[in-house]
Amino acid sequence: MTPDRIRSLLEKVKSGEISLEDATASLRELPYVDLGYANVDHHRQLRQGFPEAIYGEHKSAEQIAGIACEIARKGSPLLVTRLDEAKLEPLRSRLPGGRYDPLSRTFRLEAPDAPRPKTRGYVAVVCAGTSDLPVAEEAAITLELAGHPVERIRDVGVAGIHRLLARREVLASASVVVAVAGMEGTLPTAVAGLVAAPVVAVPTSVGYGASLGGVAALLAMLTSCAPNVAVVNIDNGYGAGVFAATINGV
Repeated sequence: MTPDRIRSLLEKVKSGEISLEDATASLRELPYVDLGYANVDHHRQLRQGFPEAIYGEHKSAEQIAGIACEIARKGSPLLVTRLDEAKLEPLRSRLPGGRYDPLSRTFRLEAPDAPRPKTRGYVAVVCAGTSDLPVAEEAAITLELAGHPVERIRDVGVAGIHRLLARREVLASASVVVAVAGMEGTLPTAVAGLVAAPVVAVPTSVGYGASLGGVAALLAMLTSCAPNVAVVNIDNGYGAGVFAATINGV
């Protein structure tokens, strides 16, 4: 439910097109709908500008499909993250207009009637290496579904920093930068030193033993000497995308 939809509903009541009782019935489901195994938060788009997303891990295929259909029923954009292809079939059969991306393990369904946000500019989503692409693409798809333009910059880690410097102009023109890196996690600091924009740092679980599943990159990003860096959790491309969209909105 969006502000425009509520406004339209109230105008229909005012004009006599629908009754007060019908309008009340429509609004009754506004806070959430109880499916038994999930309370689907329809109020989130009204509160925050972006609907509830579905975290696919540890949910069954039927649970994911049920929640997804409930979100889509209200005309909201739909995003499912961490969705293994083995769980895809019930979702694809019920929502054939959706798109599955195997790289990021996301399923998205556009909402053509959803209002497009006003934005400050584009968000640059940068990743250090090809192994970081799944997390970077999760962030990029989240941003695109929320209506934000994205510029992807791939495989520009500090082991060959000339690759990053070659994209300096694109980075400097971005309103926000999402920087995704595993290993020692220094890419966000390098990027932040080149731009005036806020940098959302995303550590990934990519790396050899002492990287500790992304903890080394997380600590490196948290202790960055660059003051324009904020850090999300390990592998949390979705969270980075939503945070960047919040910054990039007008």
